[in-house]
Amino acid sequence: MKILSHPICRGELNDMLPGYFGDMIKAVVDVRQGILGLDAELHADIEKEMLTLGGEQTDLWGINLYPKMEGEDFIEFDSLINIRPYQGNRSRDVQDPIIRKKITDIVNSLIQ
Repeated sequence: MKILSHPICRGELNDMLPGYFGDMIKAVVDVRQGILGLDAELHADIEKEMLTLGGEQTDLWGINLYPKMEGEDFIEFDSLINIRPYQGNRSRDVQDPIIRKKITDIVNSLIQ
């Protein structure tokens, strides 16, 4: 597992493959702190680590990254940790377009 607060190049992300899931890397984004946790078997494992680093549950969102893909196919907004009816998110998908944009901006700033 790796927690990013500073940018890495796409090549470093590719080096994490074939990891747990072949062509996909699980990740969690803290939309308040602007950090990204990568590469664990479960999103919940990354989430737990990020909570110890001062993250708040309401700010942590699970995604999947596909390093070999480009554009919209690079990020998949799907994780069990995203199911939070109390925040208006009733599915595994991140439904709020504002949060999706924050996630995308953070990922693009930390993986170049």
